[in-house]
Amino acid sequence: MEYLSGGKIVVVDLGTSEIVEETLEESLVEEKIGGAAITRHLAEAHADGNPIVIGTGLLTGTLYPATCGGIITAKSPVTGKLCHCPVTLKVALEIQFAGFDYIVLKGVSAKPVFLWVHDGIADISDAADVWGKDTWTTTDAWRKNMGDDLIQTMVIGKAGEEKSDCAQVCLNYWASGDRFGFGKLFGMKNLKGLAFRGMGLLEIADAEEFIELSLDMLEDLKESAFVGKQGIGDLCAAIGEQGAKEWLAPIVHRHSACYNTPYPSNTFVYIDEDPQRVTEPEQAEPGFLVTDLYGLLGFYKLNLSAKDACGLMRECARLGLDAATVAEWCAANGKQAAGDIQAALPGISSQATISGRGIFSPWCPRQPIWGAFEAAAQDGEQWWERRMAVAAVFGIHPLMAVMAPELSEADLLETATVGTGITFNQERLNGVIDYLLAD
Repeated sequence: MEYLSGGKIVVVDLGTSEIVEETLEESLVEEKIGGAAITRHLAEAHADGNPIVIGTGLLTGTLYPATCGGIITAKSPVTGKLCHCPVTLKVALEIQFAGFDYIVLKGVSAKPVFLWVHDGIADISDAADVWGKDTWTTTDAWRKNMGDDLIQTMVIGKAGEEKSDCAQVCLNYWASGDRFGFGKLFGMKNLKGLAFRGMGLLEIADAEEFIELSLDMLEDLKESAFVGKQGIGDLCAAIGEQGAKEWLAPIVHRHSACYNTPYPSNTFVYIDEDPQRVTEPEQAEPGFLVTDLYGLLGFYKLNLSAKDACGLMRECARLGLDAATVAEWCAANGKQAAGDIQAALPGISSQATISGRGIFSPWCPRQPIWGAFEAAAQDGEQWWERRMAVAAVFGIHPLMAVMAPELSEADLLETATVGTGITFNQERLNGVIDYLLAD
């Protein structure tokens, strides 16, 4: 595969320490397009090793708007289904530039390890020094040891090591869309996580037209209904939780966007310092980046203060716990005091409630956000699953998939065709989506 790709798959057997590089064949891209369809294909091909497959979408890391998305595909140890977890922030971008489009991790390591992926090389490295450490300490240690603060990580905390059902794979320091207990699966494999860094470049079949299409889409998005909105608070209000936006507002410090994504969906709150402070904070890390809408709303509905709620979310991230599932467990078990919840966190092991097919993460709202989608009114569940499938194939941020009808299937197919030189049509995409949604 020559364009929009590193052209490589790496298969890592954690049990034998064997690492095999394979070519990403153009015929596979022609058939499956990319992203989740290829990660599912690889998961099925290596099913005997209970694999974790990590991949990027066909457009991930390009100039086309909202292409921050990657995917983790694996059989959930708590639902038993093959599921897809979105990878956002800047992590998927670094996976792309680290030299591999897809990473297959199979088998079980005899000791704690992590995978260091950098500039077209994948190394199994010892993780004894960080086993038992939280996600923040681990990420800091890997960045210090490798001498690069730009390293991006997928990492588990103590919850994953102890195989909690609500253990989550975190992205650097922050929560992810993992509602499937993939953190538990990492722990079962003695896999502390992965670290990514690379300086790779993407070749484009028709660079001039690709850039023109990308800029045209950006102009279209500047007229979208989400323009003028920002942060997790506006997302809360959009799904009918205006009170949560007002509750959070006093501790909001700033908003940030994932790579090349026009909507800043992540909100940084100050917990230990004045959120109005504009000078360098005294604390090494005075707050928390809220990336999980339903984790925040779960703690909001427990009648906690915003400061206590975000403090608990920060502790969940350190431990590698899914905050939304933790909040659901607290509500079911009558835990509403911050101190009681804090004390209970290390021992919580609970399954998330997942509606629908349970293939794509309910981290993303199952409804249109601001944008008008005609198909959503006809069949909301089917519409949502299709939008999640499209996002996971092309590498589009899932939130943008439910915000921006401008990111249409036709536009994505045209851009992918221009970028790769492979003709992708609606019939092919329909077949890929049917494949992803098949039981």
